[in-house]
Amino acid sequence: MVVFLHSGDYDRVHQGLSIAAAAVASGRKAEVYLFWWALERFLKDALDEPDFAGRPDVTDRFESRGMPTLRVLLEHLRDSGLCTLAGCTGSLGALGGEPAAGQSGIDVWLGWSAILQRTAGVTDRFYL
Repeated sequence: MVVFLHSGDYDRVHQGLSIAAAAVASGRKAEVYLFWWALERFLKDALDEPDFAGRPDVTDRFESRGMPTLRVLLEHLRDSGLCTLAGCTGSLGALGGEPAAGQSGIDVWLGWSAILQRTAGVTDRFYL
């Protein structure tokens, strides 16, 4: 199962990590690929505070119901041993994120040629 995360909006990243978490919970391997603004969120380590722009009601409900943060979902994925977090080298360069890459927790850095090779034949793909 593959998730391509382009948007860095909290709800989209949360949805993508939730899809991956559901996959690994059922014993399936998952790969999460980070591009542009989603990658930037990881480089900035902005994984703890829910930020639903202009929707404080959703933020309050999210927190009061104890929904998992991005960091909690990521920890679940890592603990499973079934998920790989991959960053796009092109997006990394465009963002000027090279200095933060080593501390990002991203498992592997790839360009599109390698991404296409790794994901060839995968039928369960999600793009957010």
